[in-house]
Amino acid sequence: MKKLFIILLGSLFLTNTYAQKAAPFRAGDRIAFVGNSITDGGHYHSYIWLYYMTHFPNMRITCFNAGIGGDAVNQIFDRFDDDVFGKKPNVLTLTWGMNDSGYFEWYRPDGQVIMDKRIDGSYKYYGMLEDKLKNRPDIKKIIILGSPYDETTKSNPKNLYPKKSIAFGKIIDFQAASAKKNGWDMVDFFHPMLAIEQREQAKDSLFSLTPNDRVHPDNDGHLVMAYLFLRAQGLDNKPVADISLDAARKTFLKASNCRVSALSVTADSVAFNYLANSLPYPLDTIPRGWGNRKKQSEALKLVPFTNEFNQEMLTVKHLKSSNYSLLIDGELMGSWSSQQFADGINLAEITSTPQYQQAIQIRELNEERWDIERRLRNYMWMEYDFLKGKNMLYKDNNAAMDSVKKYAQKDPFVNGNKDNYSRARYKSLRDAWQKEMNALTDEIYAINKPQTHRITLIQVK
Repeated sequence: MKKLFIILLGSLFLTNTYAQKAAPFRAGDRIAFVGNSITDGGHYHSYIWLYYMTHFPNMRITCFNAGIGGDAVNQIFDRFDDDVFGKKPNVLTLTWGMNDSGYFEWYRPDGQVIMDKRIDGSYKYYGMLEDKLKNRPDIKKIIILGSPYDETTKSNPKNLYPKKSIAFGKIIDFQAASAKKNGWDMVDFFHPMLAIEQREQAKDSLFSLTPNDRVHPDNDGHLVMAYLFLRAQGLDNKPVADISLDAARKTFLKASNCRVSALSVTADSVAFNYLANSLPYPLDTIPRGWGNRKKQSEALKLVPFTNEFNQEMLTVKHLKSSNYSLLIDGELMGSWSSQQFADGINLAEITSTPQYQQAIQIRELNEERWDIERRLRNYMWMEYDFLKGKNMLYKDNNAAMDSVKKYAQKDPFVNGNKDNYSRARYKSLRDAWQKEMNALTDEIYAINKPQTHRITLIQVK
């Protein structure tokens, strides 16, 4: 059934997806994820980094959130030198178009005319940004065709803008053509996610990857995005580890991405030492982020993430017919039949293993880092989406704070960022937050190295 699910999902993607590829990240890469609020407040980039943190523990990279909520491509262009190039990336991803394709304008009688002009203006600014990127051959570019606007879900009567999805689709085509013309890497979120929504809504009209407002994916949607990105990088079907042994012959048959030793086989037990090169991916089971209601793990119902990215297989053949308890470092993990062990047990699905518990700590440290980074992104929103228009970019003085307080009374977005700005305007606070993020990242790469474990199977009497 799992294989059939993968085949059906793969064929669904292939009928709607542009040819895409993105080279895997390399040690030392500094990757800036550039975009709008879906990047700014979203998790897909931190999920991607978490995969690298756990699957490639000895290959340190650095990922940056370079999204700002509400940005159209002209605003992205306006802050690019400072906010993107300033991070000194050697890789950047770029996604835009959700805000460029309008909202309430579509209700106006002349909405099509207005939006045609606006989108033409977006193409103009993108052309300027494209020229800027062409002048930086030292930076690898990855165009991301962004997650779709969900016009068809029945779960939310609000934020339904007729013709927006058509306009956004045309922007997506424009972006794909640009990536092809320039020879840049490209990852397609748009068509696969649209295909998932169409498939799921055929079964449940209330389904949506963007249930809150048709625009912003929830945590499950962001894992779908991370899945699509990692897949485009060719990282699918790279096991956490794959161990196979023959109990009757007392020998290992396979040890992929790991080292095994000290095999001991008796009449009622099997034991060996196990050191993997990777850790399992620790799926989150609580909602994260403001306004989100869904869990990252809910994406497992939508894409075969576990099958393709989280396989830590233990296969033991020719055990005497019985049930066997699995212990790791002397701690009971559960019991399975000899036939189940012969078919293979995925240790990555057992959250109590010491290696999974190790990975959870990395996830939680990464979440702390993500949360701090959000404060800095909210600060950048205030600078570029509000203060710059008041000729107060980076002034951060009392006059700037007074202006924020004044406009917060009538602007809900300024009001929502007011308290954060009251702290972030002080460089000492921003520097402290950056140091804390650096310390969290250092800690992640200090504790993410797999450890040797003793795996034991004991016959249940």
